[in-house]
Amino acid sequence: MRKTVAASLIALLPAAFAPAAFAQEADVAPAVELPAATVTKVMAAAVDGFIRPGYDAFQTSAEEMTATMKTLCAAPSPANYDVAKTGFGKLATSWAHIEIVRTGPVIEQNRFERILFYPDRKSTGLKQVQAALSKSDETATDAKTLATKSVATQGLGALEYLLFGTGSDTLSSGNDFRCRYGAAVAENVGNVAAEIAGIWEAPDGIQKAWEQPGADNPIFRTGGEAITGLLGILVHGAEAVRDQRIETFYKGADKAKFPKQALFWRSRNTWPMVKANLDGLSELLTTSGMVELLPEKDRGIVAATQEKLKAMSALAGDVKPDLEKAVEDAGERKKLDTLLADGKDVIAKLNDGYGGAIGLSSGFSFADGD
Repeated sequence: MRKTVAASLIALLPAAFAPAAFAQEADVAPAVELPAATVTKVMAAAVDGFIRPGYDAFQTSAEEMTATMKTLCAAPSPANYDVAKTGFGKLATSWAHIEIVRTGPVIEQNRFERILFYPDRKSTGLKQVQAALSKSDETATDAKTLATKSVATQGLGALEYLLFGTGSDTLSSGNDFRCRYGAAVAENVGNVAAEIAGIWEAPDGIQKAWEQPGADNPIFRTGGEAITGLLGILVHGAEAVRDQRIETFYKGADKAKFPKQALFWRSRNTWPMVKANLDGLSELLTTSGMVELLPEKDRGIVAATQEKLKAMSALAGDVKPDLEKAVEDAGERKKLDTLLADGKDVIAKLNDGYGGAIGLSSGFSFADGD
């Protein structure tokens, strides 16, 4: 098994801040000496230029989706139903863009799972949403009571089924309960997004802890730990694209394929989600200015990583949206194979290339996979 993020970093993270992806047995990372002023600049750029705007945009998308669902409920029609389906795609990709930040308040109080419970290998969410529909459970139609129910019933997975699953076509002619349930889900997601955005906005909270590493900092005592944490977001984000977005349903042409286990296969938003994940990784890498921490001779690794991420994003946008057909088509499978191979390459470039250039030893690795 590969090593995870440094034990020295984990020891500094209160339970409220410890990233789920980092919460495994860890090995000690070597001390990394980096210029304090540049570290502060990079961390501030990551927070103020990517993380905070990302959560703000996601909150806005959720609020827009709530209004769209309420309009559909008040005036059912094919046109309003189409608007709601389009709105779901916008909301989902807005989440995918910032989803890569799997640390901080998003992993407190099950917020991450309340937004998106996935992978769901036992179809727990599907069964629970279907049960709520069959019983016309009114507690599912109020965002406050919905928030106390199973995470599988209150996030984007539930909303996708309500809008695209069996019986969803009745929304265009008037299915009051199903529509009100969908509106409650959208509102609940918006409430969770607002909580996360609010925590990141507080100037003396996690925002300050991320932007100002120091001896009394509850998260990062040194600049090296801060940059290691930021790099960990990128590495684990790239791994999630490969492991959770693609390998969940496709691991190779000669292996079993499970297209209906892909995220959002019903709405054909699987690839828009992958593309938004990749674009988020690329934007964080660029916006943070992490390249400035590298010696001049090593800076090409960032450009090479960006080139690969952009190529993957373009390729993801070119795969057929019908996954059942895509996995059976030799040409489409070639694209999937390329995405898997390029995904590993990106992880290596970040983990070994960038990590090695800032001083992490060759034996240290963020990666969980092979």
